[in-house]
Amino acid sequence: MYVIGIDAGTQSIKVLIYDSTLKQVVASRKCALDLIATEGGVREQEASWWIDALSVALNQIDSEIKAKVEAIAVSGQQHGFVPVDRDGNVLKSVKLWCDTSTSLECKELTELFGGKERLFDSIGGPILPGYTASKILHFKKHYPDLFEKMAYVMLPHDYLNYYLTGKVVAERGDASGTALMDIRTAKWNRELCDIIDSSLIDKLPPIMDAGIIGKIKDDIADSLGLNRRALVVSGGGDNMMAAIGTGSIEDGEITISLGTSGTLFSSTSKALVDSKKRLAAFASSHNSFLPLLCTMNCTVASENMRGCFSMDVKEFDVLAESAPLGSEGVIFLPFLNGERTPNLPNGEGVIGGLNSTNIKKENIARATLEGVTYEFRLGLDAFKEYGVAPKVATLTGGGSNSPFWRQLVSDILNVDVRVTKESESAAFGAALQALWLMDGKRTLKEIVEEHLMFDSNKACRANLEKHKKYDEYYKKWLLYVKSLTPQFEEQSNV
Repeated sequence: MYVIGIDAGTQSIKVLIYDSTLKQVVASRKCALDLIATEGGVREQEASWWIDALSVALNQIDSEIKAKVEAIAVSGQQHGFVPVDRDGNVLKSVKLWCDTSTSLECKELTELFGGKERLFDSIGGPILPGYTASKILHFKKHYPDLFEKMAYVMLPHDYLNYYLTGKVVAERGDASGTALMDIRTAKWNRELCDIIDSSLIDKLPPIMDAGIIGKIKDDIADSLGLNRRALVVSGGGDNMMAAIGTGSIEDGEITISLGTSGTLFSSTSKALVDSKKRLAAFASSHNSFLPLLCTMNCTVASENMRGCFSMDVKEFDVLAESAPLGSEGVIFLPFLNGERTPNLPNGEGVIGGLNSTNIKKENIARATLEGVTYEFRLGLDAFKEYGVAPKVATLTGGGSNSPFWRQLVSDILNVDVRVTKESESAAFGAALQALWLMDGKRTLKEIVEEHLMFDSNKACRANLEKHKKYDEYYKKWLLYVKSLTPQFEEQSNV
């Protein structure tokens, strides 16, 4: 059986076609996307760019291969807000997960609902900058005429499913990232919706578990060169699809994504609501739950720093590796886009601990990667408090291609590291979800065990002695975060 996994990310649309009989990817293409970035934390894209990019990517694939596709699943960047009118027209540029321009609306909604504790009790988590709920209120405030025309609220992956099938539906995993869904019941919270607008609840799609949405539209199949009989399945958010694509589908399995943003997540059979507010209480796209730590600065931090040094990736890694463990005390807070965990939407990047002997490029380069990785330590420590103590972590994302960074993650977190052979974990996870839902007989675990393979050449073993040394630098990093948090929070009121 041929299945397609489509990953609609921030930087590109990726398309992967998998042959389940031969157990190999038979085609893989992508098309880059632009980003609208302006002052005030605005990060947007046009929904039409996704459609155009999907067409470009698929047009690069042999028509005979595309004609054999029997099922399609879409993975999409989470939290985006796609306002659509009754005729299917997108009313405004799409605010993305990394858009922090609605932090005031987050505070407003939180206060009107009765505070953070009541939010945790009612929906399982807070309303953070980047989540969809505050974007909707911002849209209503600033574009009231367009808000009145809005018939449907969609997430990026919902919109692509709508484009493919003509059906308006939400999937529980992706929907759990809106801050409008009760994580425990997988239902929209009417009270919270009414605070935004009394009509909102009727503009939200029905929520479905993992399943088949329906057949691709004939005209869309023809325009993309796909089989008219191909079925579109539910898909989900990119983290939910990456969980499938890296094998984190049962309790205790953990994945770390070193992408533009950074995520650390584990599948759990029961909803995990973190009382200390470090882990987002998401649902999975395989009918369980996916508590997750998300940082807004991962490879974006290393890319910015190496750009400052005018270096390519390999040069930057060599430079970082030449510095001693702990970067001679140099500390880097990688909050270049503000930050979600810790919750500092007005946070800034900070280089600290400099003195006349350690102010070296190599120390700053290594401190950049160490600082990003310390954020994952926050998430792992949270999981351990709830009894999830993995000995192995699966790495994915662009950063996982770096041997030095892989070992750094292993040593700082004190877990062994493995990497899948298929690097496009979200697209591959979507393909495996489609295969599972089309199969109808075997469990997802059986599907994953049969098709997921790991690259033994990229495995790392944790070094306990180095981990103990990193503990001391991690404490210093935490002290910097704690000390500067009041400053970052004060800036939100300026």
